[in-house]
Amino acid sequence: MRKYGKDGRLESVICNRCGRKLAVRNGIVREGVFSSDHAWDFFSEKDGEVHHFDLCEECYDEVTGEFRVAVEVEEEIEML
Repeated sequence: MRKYGKDGRLESVICNRCGRKLAVRNGIVREGVFSSDHAWDFFSEKDGEVHHFDLCEECYDEVTGEFRVAVEVEEEIEML
């Protein structure tokens, strides 16, 4: 869950799973976070809804560790 200031600058990020407040300095998240912004479409019960959530790295690892089919991981060649 993200909170923005009146100027549009990121102020805080809270893990939607565990509720931990992640480190944010100068509008930049300073630790690992998985962010999802998903627009549901036709053939779902949530058609027309957009869901937003954030997971800290620990919660991401726990959630994806329960998947029956593992997350596909590839190496990033260039990092900004």
